[in-house]
This record gives sequence, C-alpha cells and structure tokens, in this order.
Amino acid sequence: MDYEVEQKFPVADLSAIEGRLTAAGSGVSGPRRETDVYYAHPARDFAVTDEALRIRRLGTCNYLTYKGPKLDATTKTRREIELRLESGEGAAAAWGGLLEVLGFRPVAQVRKRRRKASVPWQGRSVEVSLDEVEELGTFVELELVTTSDDLEAAKTCLASLADSLGLSAGERRSYLELLLDNRKRGSPSR
Repeated sequence: MDYEVEQKFPVADLSAIEGRLTAAGSGVSGPRRETDVYYAHPARDFAVTDEALRIRRLGTCNYLTYKGPKLDATTKTRREIELRLESGEGAAAAWGGLLEVLGFRPVAQVRKRRRKASVPWQGRSVEVSLDEVEELGTFVELELVTTSDDLEAAKTCLASLADSLGLSAGERRSYLELLLDNRKRGSPSR
C-alpha cells in the first residue's frame, strides 16, 4: 500500500526557491496547468472523515484520485490511490457524469499553474512542486510516495530538505480546504 508524504509551504517568492533548486543542480520544468474537480460523497462527509475524491485534468490526461485521512499532526501523510483514466475532455466529463449518477456531487475546482523539480536528497528523489494556485497564492510542495514501514524516515527527509530550502510555516490543509475556508470567510486571495 502506497502512502503520500507531503509538506506544503506558503511562500512569497517562488523565484527564490527556484534559484535554490537550480543552484543545487535540479532543473525545474516549464509550467503546466492542473485543474482538480473535487467531489462530495453521497453518504459521508469527506470534510469530517478527512478524505478526498477528485478528477484531475493535466493537459489531455485525466486521473481519478482518492486520498485517505491524514495520519499525523505535522505532515499531510495519507493513503493515496490514483488511477489514470482515458485521455481527453470527453473522458473527464464522462467520469464526472458517472460519479454524479452515483450520488457524488462536485464541490469545487482547484486550478493551479505548477512547475516541478526532482531533488536528490538523502538517497531519495523528492518531488518538488512550485505552485501558483488561483484564489490562494504561491506554495512549495515537497512529496515522497512510500510504504507504511518507511513513513517516519520519509517525513524526516522532507523536513531536512524544507530546512535546507529555507521553507518554514508548513500548511497541513489541502488546497481544497484552503479554498473553501477562504470562500467561507469571503477572503481575498493572498
């Protein structure tokens, strides 16, 4: 069973982080658009159970992703199941239609411009995302996918890389949670 271990950090200047990554020998990809449509379960409240179900559009590629409850109080460590779907806008719409017929309903869309880097760190390859999220601002995400017996070592690895990149004040809430909180408060974007 795979687990996603993630730390997210709000940042004022993505270019400074990109500079640190480049200086360390990691190339940063060009930008790509990601659109995530999140769904509410018909019989349980994902906000209470701390789960998520989404369809992600990445160019013409589509993915259906389930994220389980967070497992600790400091990181966003959780079980993740991601399935690649047929490509194209029609396939994404068909899967969304299937979910809706089954009683799921769309909750919100999270749209972001994302650039990625792969950073060799402590014998691992850490995925770093530089995100510009509509209505929320700019963030850096550090992520590893690992097994249950490696969770603590993966968390330690991410904390060490975050410290090396000068990242602090981690944010455990997902982009969906942040977006819904902002909308509930009527807050302008950062």
